Amino acid sequence: MRVLMINKFLHPNGGSETYIFKLGEYLASQGNEVEYFGMEHDGRCVGNRVNAYTGDMDFHGGSKLSKITYPLKTIYSSEARKKLRLVLDDFCPDVCHLNNFNYQLTPSVILEIVKWRKETGHTCKILFTAHDYQLVCPNHMCHNPNTHENCERCLSGQFVNCTKGKCIHGSTAKSAIGMLEAYFWKLNGVYKYIDKIICCSEFLKTKMDTNPLFREKTIALHNFVERVEPKAVEKKDYVLYFGRFSEEKGINTLVEACNLLPDIQFVFAGSGPLKDKVNQLKNVKNVGFQTGKALDTLIREAKFSICPSEVYENCPFSVMESQQRGTPTIGTNIGGIPELITDGIDGRLFTSKDSKQLAAIIRELWNNPDKVEEYAKACLNLERDDIDSYYEKLIPIYLGDDRTV
Repeated sequence: MRVLMINKFLHPNGGSETYIFKLGEYLASQGNEVEYFGMEHDGRCVGNRVNAYTGDMDFHGGSKLSKITYPLKTIYSSEARKKLRLVLDDFCPDVCHLNNFNYQLTPSVILEIVKWRKETGHTCKILFTAHDYQLVCPNHMCHNPNTHENCERCLSGQFVNCTKGKCIHGSTAKSAIGMLEAYFWKLNGVYKYIDKIICCSEFLKTKMDTNPLFREKTIALHNFVERVEPKAVEKKDYVLYFGRFSEEKGINTLVEACNLLPDIQFVFAGSGPLKDKVNQLKNVKNVGFQTGKALDTLIREAKFSICPSEVYENCPFSVMESQQRGTPTIGTNIGGIPELITDGIDGRLFTSKDSKQLAAIIRELWNNPDKVEEYAKACLNLERDDIDSYYEKLIPIYLGDDRTV
């Protein structure tokens, strides 16, 4: 099978890129041919035989001319269509697997796949893995950055609410562009050509299903997580947070909880705009951004971890990576997090933004090591898809038979 992975970034940038790189590598190991299409970039690490990519678009920099032309290019890209056609003609994929494509590549790539199919008679499935809410919410997050509240006003298709709320970077102009992009492709009907939409949580599926067009296409399939070997380690006296130090990730709430628990030691592993706020806490050790064995050890040796996110996370790796290593997680009760944590069985849930409740739960677990050990054992028995089992579920979707999923 020939699979073309389409994603705007072809260099390490976030969860979407981790997904396409690991999945693409595994697909190839199973005898499939895999190529990639997206933007050119100095850090690009995957590609295609004809070296066809769109120009790199940096919305936060660039010349004055580029800033003037960007609004049009974020809605429709003739360049993306032309470059993609070169790849389609050469590679002849059986599956085009879309990931993050809005704004830089634009949904016009879907039109080119459809045109190519008609002109060549080649059968090619179009799949889309939804890593966020981009097809139903112009700012992709269902979160207003100005009010710091989760927002679902656009889910009805009334994208004008994006402009009213200045939901994209707090800018009326950028929000208006996002609104126009959403309305343009809604009226164009381009998404009807997507055969299946893979949602990485049941929660995300419910939000996508608010659009009747998507309702018959969506499949909930949690992200795969890398298999790790269980190790007997001695737990150390700290609570762990690892991730971005930002408001939407719940850092302010966690900082307030830390202040309420001066006798409990916390370790923060990450970076972000609220770093200075984190560094001011006397009972917090900031070890910076960690990966590999260092992060593995931090997770395994922690009594438990915290996932205090205040936006609609779907399938956070931080929760699954903790559980796989026998470290229970305290997480917020919103988005897809409750799908991963069963309150009182393998971890705890708390009300988003409630620092006092979070502090009370941390105190309760800190003072009850037997309960933490009980949760830890339950975590090690949780069933999570590794890449092998995820592949077994994905192939029927590629082939158009998802009855086993």
